[in-house]
Amino acid sequence: MNYVENYQYGTVVANAAADERADFIRKAYLHLTGAVVAFAVIVTYLVQSDLAARIAVALFSNKYGVLIVMLAFVGISWIANSWAMSATSKAMQYAGLGLYTVAEAVIMCPLIYIAHKHFPGTVPAAAVISLAMFGGLTFIVFITGKDFSFLRGILWLGGLIALGLIVCSLIFGFQLGIAFTVAMIGLCCGYILYDTSNVIHHYRVGQHVAAGLALFASVALLFWYVLRLLMALKRE
Repeated sequence: MNYVENYQYGTVVANAAADERADFIRKAYLHLTGAVVAFAVIVTYLVQSDLAARIAVALFSNKYGVLIVMLAFVGISWIANSWAMSATSKAMQYAGLGLYTVAEAVIMCPLIYIAHKHFPGTVPAAAVISLAMFGGLTFIVFITGKDFSFLRGILWLGGLIALGLIVCSLIFGFQLGIAFTVAMIGLCCGYILYDTSNVIHHYRVGQHVAAGLALFASVALLFWYVLRLLMALKRE
């Protein structure tokens, strides 16, 4: 997720007073926590009901179902981020965060449902591992104070390559394998460093909702690929 240079949001966090900076960071991580909790509640409901199973059938019964959903999710992500960046409406900012959280839950619930049914223990393990990795990377950024914005171009290129490989695998029917999953986990770690760095260096004090959304997007993607890796290892 990208920050926006817009003075309507207030002072850049790095240049704000200490109390303003602390308040922004607290709000950003509170919104991240809220999104994670909401995501967990929605996914739990979908998995425990028959809705996750229905979504999984609808997704995998059509050769291009996953591709269509993935492209739709990219569009929803762009809309949600645009709303979260709204400088004029708090309601629109929260609508963006809410839309993204629900979309993530719906997209991820088939994989979580399959993991829950056929690979017991992988879902909580993936959650713990993802949160531990996120906590460690966050600690690194806050302790060093390093600005990781230089990763932007690398992450953008890596994301485009990954998206291209995923699309090709869906169209031509080949498996990407464990090596790709491990590479994606590395890419997710890069995004966490980048987004956390933006929180303490580049966002403005009124952008805490957008900051929370960016952090949640990185954590959710990390969880997705950690879960895929654990499932793949259990198949071996």
